[in-house]
Amino acid sequence: MSRTVPTLLSGIMTLAGLVAVFSTAALAQSADEPTELRLGYFANVTHSQAVLGVAGGDFQRALGPIKLEPKVFNAGPSLIEALIAGDIDIGYVGPGPTLTAWSETHGQAITVISGAAANGVLIVAGPHSNIHSLADLAGKKIATPQRNNTQDISARHYLRDVLHEEDDTNVIPIANPEQVGRMLAGDIDAAWTPEPWASRLVATAGGTIIAEEKDLWPRHQFSLTVVIARSDFLHEHPDLVRKILAVHQSWTKRLNDSPADSGPRLESALAALTHSKLPPGVMAASLGHVKFTNDPLKDTFQTMEKWSLDLRVIRRPASLDGLFDTSILESLR
Repeated sequence: MSRTVPTLLSGIMTLAGLVAVFSTAALAQSADEPTELRLGYFANVTHSQAVLGVAGGDFQRALGPIKLEPKVFNAGPSLIEALIAGDIDIGYVGPGPTLTAWSETHGQAITVISGAAANGVLIVAGPHSNIHSLADLAGKKIATPQRNNTQDISARHYLRDVLHEEDDTNVIPIANPEQVGRMLAGDIDAAWTPEPWASRLVATAGGTIIAEEKDLWPRHQFSLTVVIARSDFLHEHPDLVRKILAVHQSWTKRLNDSPADSGPRLESALAALTHSKLPPGVMAASLGHVKFTNDPLKDTFQTMEKWSLDLRVIRRPASLDGLFDTSILESLR
């Protein structure tokens, strides 16, 4: 009996030691695993995969116990600022702000992990603007969603390099939801803006579409929205990135295969985000202007890099080497 008790006690102590070791390891692993994933996007048709994936709970189901924390932004520069500050982990954003972040952080902060949407930007003239073509934009007050966002860069490039204006002070940053009121008041003559806001200007402010930006690009196609991740988050949590991209890819396919079926759900989700219903017909018109794609369309970034440099949005040439990593996306196919 005396020999059994020490043996038993020794076994218990050994087991307790093992439990302590495994508990410590589990706590360390738990500490490394984030409790939430912060996802940034806009209340735009051109961000449909994010809007629908959040509204339908698809991202949250994919993440399981990891809490999804969605954050909605008006335009790219504010989203990029939040991402660089570490306030979001993955975001849907345009090529212009993506390149700015890439340049300013010397290629350290972000990685493009997928495409999301192409095209979907219209130039809409106000009802009393006397604008009938792109040539008439010279000297007119033109709204864009935010200073140095993708539409802002495109508009100012066009005024300077194509219409040969000496400055671009007539390009006025106005948040998308405010553009209708400003056009009705005559504060702006036109807007260079994405969907659904462009079609909303037509339906609500009596605007006229004078051009689609895609027609100014080779092959009538340009990247408008891509999915980016903080590079450190991508490196540390590829499993979570994979789960987000699986949902993203699924919605890209559904939007392409049956846009009419997705339209009502998207319209309802956007109304919940903006607290405003779209006028009849706007959703269908908007979807007709957007191409959903997982391809980030790298050629767009090469052109946008040149424009950003010319406009001094970025201060140094930005090599695109290392900006794109779509390996996780490609592994899902």
